[in-house]
Amino acid sequence: MTVRGDVYRFGPFRLDPEVGILFYGDEPTMLGQRAVALLRLLIQNAGQPVSKDALIDAGWGGSAVADNNLTVQIAALRRTLADAADVAKWIETLPRRGYRYVGPAVDTNVPDTLAARATSGPSLPEKPSVAVLPFSNLSGDPQQEYFADGMVDDIITGLARIKWLFVIARNSTFSYKDRAVDVKQVGRELGVRYVLEGSVRKAGRSVRVTAQMIDASTGAHVWAERYDRSSDDIFALQDEIALAAVGAIAPSVRKAEIERVRRKRPDSLDAYDLVLQAQPDVDSGMPEQVTRALVLLERAIALEPTYALAHGNAAMCHHCLFLRAGLQEINRASSIRHARSAIVHGQDDALALTWAGFSIAMDAHDRAAAFAALEAALAISPSSALTYILGSVILGWSGEAERAIEWSKQGLRLSPFDSWAWAAFDAQAMSHLLRGRYEEACRAAYKSVQANPAHSITYMQLAAALAKLGRLDEARAAAARVLELQPGFRYSRQFAGVNCAPALAKALGNALREAGLPG
Repeated sequence: MTVRGDVYRFGPFRLDPEVGILFYGDEPTMLGQRAVALLRLLIQNAGQPVSKDALIDAGWGGSAVADNNLTVQIAALRRTLADAADVAKWIETLPRRGYRYVGPAVDTNVPDTLAARATSGPSLPEKPSVAVLPFSNLSGDPQQEYFADGMVDDIITGLARIKWLFVIARNSTFSYKDRAVDVKQVGRELGVRYVLEGSVRKAGRSVRVTAQMIDASTGAHVWAERYDRSSDDIFALQDEIALAAVGAIAPSVRKAEIERVRRKRPDSLDAYDLVLQAQPDVDSGMPEQVTRALVLLERAIALEPTYALAHGNAAMCHHCLFLRAGLQEINRASSIRHARSAIVHGQDDALALTWAGFSIAMDAHDRAAAFAALEAALAISPSSALTYILGSVILGWSGEAERAIEWSKQGLRLSPFDSWAWAAFDAQAMSHLLRGRYEEACRAAYKSVQANPAHSITYMQLAAALAKLGRLDEARAAAARVLELQPGFRYSRQFAGVNCAPALAKALGNALREAGLPG
């Protein structure tokens, strides 16, 4: 797991130096990376003089530059800070010595938590809404963590199949993992009425699960139960908990909707277990991790050749390797092969259909087949945030800008803190750029970089948006980060790999050429 660096909070601002962004509340400011570097040094030494030489070294890496370059950057900093907040003075000039930060107190080592990201949550949807928090692992064995997580994942999947129920995606609820939480706060941040929480204790083949449903608006318990089962009955237990949760929310639920919770599961518990173990590495989207995941997924498929979710995950792994590890034809072909198997065997599995649809669109360039899979996924699970998010990426590269933005926003509403949020912001960035809305494109690209600073494509989007705004120094810095993360990057090969719409390829290509990226 990557450890994030310090995040600094002062007044209404939050500085995330790792991604080079100064935030005013939740919105990124249009402050360049050089000015951000200067601000970081000043607030690290709040109240103390910082010499011109130290600032030039921070902003220009020791290069010889005239003092007026520093003066221009300090003026930009002061203007950004003063325009956003009513504070008399932020940065003091010390004649012939340097500068000093004299603004509000700085809180150092402030992690970028949900509380920092969500000052006010979304409004409640019209239909009943629920979030399932990660269950505590009480087994005394950290190696059983994935089992408890898998149980919650399956309960969420079951609930999401009910059309009248608004269910927050697991990628957002799992951002609360290993944290002491206030259920009322969770309800506000995620915009839901009900919260389901619980614990799992597994010993040998015995499993004890406790679960409770809480009304987040009042904190009152709606329902609670304890279950003692054999691990051989794990799927029946997951269904039982999901059904009890539905019954607590709407006792008059129709039998037809109850039946939607029950769905086809793999015959092999061992195959199911292997997929659970592989899932975090699949979700990482990083070549080294997905290579490791493929070992487990191939074992799962060997045990159960018709396991749709194993095929869907394998398709995403090969897609990642194709785009980020050299555009090798063997990975593209493997992505398509596994995606087609997931569609054949996964007509009852929204997640398998989502992974498969994305791979078919991006690697087989068959967007009609892809959207048939995505629409089938949404028919099964209307609350599938990932389906909307990945669908927005497909639409973005297809040049369907307004629909891409609409799908990305719907995905983020269903999962406000999703680990795939960067992809939704990427879709917004390229779509705004295509429509000539360069400020909006830049803002979305900044959010994408913040959400996933390890992904080269997020910096590509940022470089393009900055170039379109005429901010070429910053665009070139973002372009350098693209090549650092993906040394073999060529934008023409990237566009061909994803079948980029001609108008978007032209707009992005012109901008990336200005930013200095190789074609």
